[in-house]
Amino acid sequence: MSKFKKKKGGDLPAISTASLPDIVFMLLFFFMVATVMRDSTLMVANTLPAADQVQKLDKKDRVMYIYAGKPSDRYQDKFGTQPKIQLNDKFATVADVGAFVLAERASKRQELQNVLTTALKVDGETNMGLITDIKQELRKVNALKINYTTRNGDYSQNLK
Repeated sequence: MSKFKKKKGGDLPAISTASLPDIVFMLLFFFMVATVMRDSTLMVANTLPAADQVQKLDKKDRVMYIYAGKPSDRYQDKFGTQPKIQLNDKFATVADVGAFVLAERASKRQELQNVLTTALKVDGETNMGLITDIKQELRKVNALKINYTTRNGDYSQNLK
């Protein structure tokens, strides 16, 4: 008689799935924290002009964006090739800019309403006349804090 018995068959032990829910929830929380939601879908061409002295805006919750440029390829058959203004996710006219600013101002907290900055993200090929019209509308609603969004680079690239 032997004290030790030989194993029958080389069966592998079952894999423990006790920690599987922990791993799944850890991945879920990671992606919830790391994911950035897009504010709006860009409907206009937006090749920003270059500038060599650029400053970054600190607080994004105090900024409202106005996009301007010619419609992207998928919208050109419906809206043409002339530069358009995009407010949030729709095309607008110059007359709609004032109402947009007032609506954005009303949607913010009371202490942020006076410190809102209007960021103009304008395509480099857009005529200055459209930008001037936008600025006139911003003056009418007393939105005088304006930021021109650019990309970092050599400003001589803008000359064509």
